[in-house]
This record gives sequence, structure tokens and C-alpha cells, in this order.
Amino acid sequence: MGLHWSDWPADVLATLRRGAGIPAHPLALDQHRKLDNLRQRALSRYYIDAGSGGLAVGVHTTQFAIREAGLYRPVLELAMRTASDWTPKPLLMIAGLAGRTTQAVAEAHVARDLGYHAGLMSLAAMKGASEDELIAHAGTVAREMPLVGFYLQPAVGGIVLSASFWRRFAQIENAVAIKIAPFNRYRTLDVIRGVVEAGAVDRITLYTGNDDHILLDLVTPFTVMLRGKPVTVRIRGGLLGHWSVWVKTAVDLLDRLHAVITGDAVPVDVLRSTRR
Repeated sequence: MGLHWSDWPADVLATLRRGAGIPAHPLALDQHRKLDNLRQRALSRYYIDAGSGGLAVGVHTTQFAIREAGLYRPVLELAMRTASDWTPKPLLMIAGLAGRTTQAVAEAHVARDLGYHAGLMSLAAMKGASEDELIAHAGTVAREMPLVGFYLQPAVGGIVLSASFWRRFAQIENAVAIKIAPFNRYRTLDVIRGVVEAGAVDRITLYTGNDDHILLDLVTPFTVMLRGKPVTVRIRGGLLGHWSVWVKTAVDLLDRLHAVITGDAVPVDVLRSTRR
């Protein structure tokens, strides 16, 4: 039986929906390009101690080649075991899911069995598929565990995805969040439009992955018209490679934004900080 987001502990769900700072966990290798368990565990402990709301493992720098090297399960297991041993804090644990449907489902099985809460779904391997095929793929994987959609910038292998795709993705009941990382303002708006049109703003939490636009994503209110009425949503947190360094500073900044931004109002000093 698959995992549904309603099965999560309440405090984990609250962490996701409030918006968290989640680093894309790097991969620690020794001088022989083998997994360095000691330093890999140290990285996880650093992120936890710095206040991150969770860990994203098997993505970004822990995505490249770990599958071919047979390291997918060991890397995910090491991070989960380290987190469980190190803190009682409720962490949102996200596993990268890659490949075509058979592979992505198999990886979801591994992640779910290890105790991960959600899968960050890369569509890079689905290049050339139709929108219907992409949605069928996502729906199949979502039967295994909750999904975080991922709009990866096309310059590094992502697929251009329309507002229609994101509307249909957001209608998948076990989709819980979207990492927006197309590095393009118009494509970012396509994601937001899709979520609003799906009527899923209360279920889908938006996270920035736009390394070139982090603060502005977090302070901007996005308003979309739905049946003649404005609907305003915000990007609540970040799931970023950039946030795998200087993590405490990033977490403190996100906490500050959550504390001072209400409605459409953004304090002038916060706006000034986005220009530095």
C-alpha cells in the first residue's frame, strides 16, 4: 500500500506548509571517489544543527551517477539513519525520484520503505513524452508516495512544461508541493497559474529552486484571476543547492520573512535586502 500525505505526522505536514529551508544534500566522496560515510553523516548533522526543515537526498549533487554506482539506497539510508539518530525534531525527508516510470516507481518503493515522506520527481528522462504521458507517469508514481513536482530549467536537461501540465499535476491528490526552478519568470508564473486553476492552493505548497531569484521569489505575492476573482499565493520556502552552504543564515532569513510578511505588504528594508 502506498504512502499518502495524510499519513504524515502533523508536525511534518505543518513544516512543509509553513515553508522550510531545505538543502539539496551534497555527496561526500573520498580521494578514491568512493562514498565517504563519515563526512556524509557530518553534512547531514550540520544541516540539522543549522535549522533546516528537512533534507532532500538523491537530488542535485547526490543525484548525479549515484544510481549507476549502486549508491541510491545506501545514500538515502545513511541520511535517514543520521537524521533519526541525531535529532527528535520533525524533519521533512524528501528523496529524489528519477528515470522513466518503472525506475521512478522502484525508487519510490525504496524511499518509502526507508521512511521518506515525499519524492521530488525529475522528468528529465521523460523528454519527448506527451503531456498525457507525463501526467500518467506522475499519477503512477504518486500512488506510491506523495510527490513534489520539479520544474528543472531546460538548460540543464529539464523539459518546458505548460500551465496546463501544472494544472493537471496539481489535480493529482497525492501531490503536495512543487519546486519551481526553471530560472525563468514566465515559466514560474505558469506553475502558479496551474496550481490556482486546479483549485489546489491549500494542498500544494510552492518552493523556490530559482537560484537566481531566491529572495524575490519569497517576497513576491503572485495574483492569478480565477473565475473573475483574484487569488494571491506565495512561494513559502526553498529547496536549493544554494542553501546547502551558509545554511543557518538562509534559515534565519526565511524565518524573518515569515515573521514580517503579511498579506501583500513587504517591509521596505526587506525589499532593500533583495538588491544586495
